[in-house]
Amino acid sequence: MTQGLVLFAHGARDPAWAAPFEAIAALVRARRPTLQVRLAFLELMRPSLAEAAADLAQAGCQRIDIRPMFLGTGGHVRRDLPLLLEELRSTHAGVAFTLHEAIGEHRSVHAAMAEAVTASLDGPAGGPP
Repeated sequence: MTQGLVLFAHGARDPAWAAPFEAIAALVRARRPTLQVRLAFLELMRPSLAEAAADLAQAGCQRIDIRPMFLGTGGHVRRDLPLLLEELRSTHAGVAFTLHEAIGEHRSVHAAMAEAVTASLDGPAGGPP
């Protein structure tokens, strides 16, 4: 079964905002070379979730996992994303969509962020301004 992954982020007016998400997508592709990986955005940037899912479906993905790249489960993840997922399921009836928890809810992300914060306190960048 061909599998796809959508990393779903909020979006911003500044294109540079997407750089960390592009880096994460590249790391995922390097670790899973057979996985079809796409970025998608809720607003202000493209592709949209519908566009990314259509691209994956057209590429032959029969299973598409969606990972919200949000730090917490706020209104967009709790309200907007389920509605978008319903639309995807009705548009792509032959594709199995799996919605995962927001990435910020994952313990390993908590640990990585805590490590980055404490490491910054120990180096030259962590000193007084």
